[in-house]
Amino acid sequence: MDVEREQESQWVALREDDGRAYLLNNIPGEIKVKGLGRFDASKLLNGYKIGDRIVVGHKSLTIVKAALPEARRNMARRAQTIGIKDSGFLISWLGIGVGSRVLEGGHGSAGLAMNLASVLGSSGTLISVESRHEHALVGKQNMDRLEEILSEFPKWHLIEGEFQKVGNSIKDICDSLDAIIIDIAQPWEVVPGVGKLLRYGGRLACYCPTTIQLEKAWESIENNGMIVEWAGEMIERKWVKASKGGVRPGNAPMGHTAFLVIGAKIAIEEEE
Repeated sequence: MDVEREQESQWVALREDDGRAYLLNNIPGEIKVKGLGRFDASKLLNGYKIGDRIVVGHKSLTIVKAALPEARRNMARRAQTIGIKDSGFLISWLGIGVGSRVLEGGHGSAGLAMNLASVLGSSGTLISVESRHEHALVGKQNMDRLEEILSEFPKWHLIEGEFQKVGNSIKDICDSLDAIIIDIAQPWEVVPGVGKLLRYGGRLACYCPTTIQLEKAWESIENNGMIVEWAGEMIERKWVKASKGGVRPGNAPMGHTAFLVIGAKIAIEEEE
């Protein structure tokens, strides 16, 4: 572990009973926290510990250790993010874990990157590519704060530029990848190039809002030395406790977000 990580993170979260949370960096200096007000966090928390109840304004909150869920709830947003429903499925299906080398195309506000960073550990490598500077700035803000919160953080590289034009920059960092996740408008255009960096047995996923994108990505995967292992959508429906007893589906189900297609790199058949 890096020397600077040996000390406990100063980040804590003040959690409302419904799950909403406010991140605080427990250091001297006045800050303004939306929904709580303006105060000095170190003075506010003086004498309190993790697990204590604290009253701030008109709110009674629980002090908890800051972790990924709290960082995600408090992330700055500009671009639409890949949520936990799809992130969790992709991480599991692609076999991403401690020490994995992962490339994501379409960093956005870092919704996916934050989930990836939480499982890669300090021995992992994450390369994020973002074409829009304003999105990259927001994503970096979220990732920089998460790095201070997590006890381990991967070797993270943010590359700004068009995916089709940054191949050399990617190879300079890592010439062999375990997993690739592509979330851009035309994923089929970059599959041939990045597919060459994927190790045999490694997996590539495309996040596709429309069926046309799904079909073109599917064909590109099959035409570039990979087989499609899975394609489809993840459906989520939240349930709530009814006022008169029992449980029922919530009024605003998440349902469909996007189509996913996952390919695995295989060896070319030998000619007889």
